[in-house]
Amino acid sequence: MKASDLFVKALENEGVEYIFSVPGEENLDFLESLKDSSIKLILTRHEQGAGFMAATYGRLTGKPGVCMSTLGPGATNLVTPAAYAQLGGMPIVMITGQKPIKKSKQARFQIIDVVEMMKPVTKYTKQIVDSNVITSNIREAFRLAIEEKPGAVHLEFPEDIAQEECEENIFEVVGHIIPKPDDQAIAKAVEMIQAAKKPLLLIGAGANRKVTCEALREFVDYTGIYFFTTQMGKGVIDERHEQYLGTAALSSNDFLHAGIEDADLIINVGHDVIEKPPFFMKKGGKKVIHVNFDPAEVDPVYFPQLNVVGDITNAVRKLTKEIKKQKGWDFSFFKKVKKEVDEHLSKYVNDERFPMLPQRLIHILRNKLAPEDVITLDNGIYKIWFARNYTCHKPNTLLLDNALASMGAGLPSAMAVKMVYPDRKVVAVCGDGGFMMNSQEIETAVRLGLNLTTIILNDEAYGMIKWKQEDMGFTDFGLDYKNPDFIKYAESYGAKGFRPSSDQEFKDVLEECLTTEGVKIIDLPVDYSLNHPILNVKLKEKSKEL
Repeated sequence: MKASDLFVKALENEGVEYIFSVPGEENLDFLESLKDSSIKLILTRHEQGAGFMAATYGRLTGKPGVCMSTLGPGATNLVTPAAYAQLGGMPIVMITGQKPIKKSKQARFQIIDVVEMMKPVTKYTKQIVDSNVITSNIREAFRLAIEEKPGAVHLEFPEDIAQEECEENIFEVVGHIIPKPDDQAIAKAVEMIQAAKKPLLLIGAGANRKVTCEALREFVDYTGIYFFTTQMGKGVIDERHEQYLGTAALSSNDFLHAGIEDADLIINVGHDVIEKPPFFMKKGGKKVIHVNFDPAEVDPVYFPQLNVVGDITNAVRKLTKEIKKQKGWDFSFFKKVKKEVDEHLSKYVNDERFPMLPQRLIHILRNKLAPEDVITLDNGIYKIWFARNYTCHKPNTLLLDNALASMGAGLPSAMAVKMVYPDRKVVAVCGDGGFMMNSQEIETAVRLGLNLTTIILNDEAYGMIKWKQEDMGFTDFGLDYKNPDFIKYAESYGAKGFRPSSDQEFKDVLEECLTTEGVKIIDLPVDYSLNHPILNVKLKEKSKEL
């Protein structure tokens, strides 16, 4: 059969539903083969949009999302989504085209070494040089994309190889069982937890698996041990839980960190040093147990005393079974911290000033959305506010990226969420800077008939960097710009645009957007005047008082 037909058949064998793509002429044989397959082509307006959608699909389903581009500039545009998926632990398979490799017909036009370029940002990258190895290469790519830690893989499919005739040879999809943690490591962990006076649980992104969520909730319910999360670990346990202390959106000097400093042992489940450190280890300080699929990567601020390596769910269940609750455990200070955190986070939620404070926006969204509804965030200063203030009731209902932390992913991610969960309400929250980086995907969302809402936090500046600039004592310089008319911009794509001018009008607009069909864009003026005084000044002062 034709090699491109075999390639598509192998993808069908892997259960691929969608290919997100901006095709080029080097993909045309593949495109022709895809035409009559069970796989749906999702044509995007930029390769970044395709890559971010594929990564989010992988993040939500656990199955690799697939995206495709042409050679050269198409492939280079996939580097950012590759790094986004690789650092964030999202399974993704990227396919790029290439000129004929057996007989060049255009010299070096558009040709770069894509495989070499992809090596630093993928788990596996390979050029297919023979049609007879297509299916084995695909099976290996999918295996590695899913294997812990999930990430990015890349296959280059040259134009002449796609046109070859070859033998059909499809490999069976074979899964694997993650090894259980060593009993000695579990016994040592139990000993350390029982000997501690103030143990504290940290939940990271690696624990964000459905079965692990249940195991961790059972552990907390049984032991009564308090817990906090990293930004990408939000929602693993319902954050309305009595033992939830908060999310480490900052590395230090938050109320939560007073509790972390008081702990003498941290049980760190699923954390990865790729995320911004939720706390800093010090020589002679608190002990840390690292529970993850792989041993801890030692870092100047992270060097655990014990590694419990293997299937996380199995490890947590074993700990729950083996641990005996101790009368000597003292959670009194954690209770005090929780009270302070809850009181602090409740401030400004009823402040109706306009432009709107991020704390108020978060409060309104939480009240309007059901537990299973999803918010996707782009990257900006608002991400810190959402991580600290938004209470997740279920896992993967606040999708943010705290690994690569790339701008431009908020809207494409929301589109992928809506495709995976068509019955859930989906809201993308983007800064005006991040939104404009992939705003062209509004057309894709309209064409696909998606029902979603994008809220643009409009401050006409790169607000996160302005916040950092102020904290460092520098002059306000070089970070302001002008935006287009976002209402007209939305309407030009066939979407609906709104620009509320008061708190009540925003609530009315949001209600309309969440209860009507189509793509909606809300241009929301935002007030960031409290970023510096709260996050940089008052938190440091108040947390020290604890």
